[in-house]
Amino acid sequence: MKVFGFAGYSGSGKTTLLEQLIPFFRAQGLQLALIKHAHHDFDIDQPGKDSYRHRKAGAGEVLITSDRRWALMHELRGEPEPDLASHLARLSPCDLVLVEGFKHAALPKLEIHRAANAKPLLFAQDPHIVAIASDTRIATTLPQFDLNAVESIGQFILSHLGLQ
Repeated sequence: MKVFGFAGYSGSGKTTLLEQLIPFFRAQGLQLALIKHAHHDFDIDQPGKDSYRHRKAGAGEVLITSDRRWALMHELRGEPEPDLASHLARLSPCDLVLVEGFKHAALPKLEIHRAANAKPLLFAQDPHIVAIASDTRIATTLPQFDLNAVESIGQFILSHLGLQ
């Protein structure tokens, strides 16, 4: 599996770009997976549903399954957060794993930067950032892309990972 990350501050456009890149990569015939890191308490389960009630009652893992999808929820209950490698090991085999978040992970990443956010750039402190997508020009020798240049960004990622 090839792994490629997307790093940037909240509101920079990471999710929007990924939402556009996924169909591009699928059109290239690639099998994809995505890992998204959340920095806050999140819940994919709905209060009152059986799976929510079982998890809240103390089950360490709850697997929900149907004829259309399945999802496994694991409560850490005080255990340390697993690292990216642990999560990658859980995935089914695929061609490409896209990682949103995990800003400090040692994997090739595209920095997503939006000038209006007024947040500092990450690439100067992260040697794993291999390119930047932004709505403004950045003073760097790294490859740069307009945030809306989905096909160019996708082609760069494919080339960088040797998937062409």
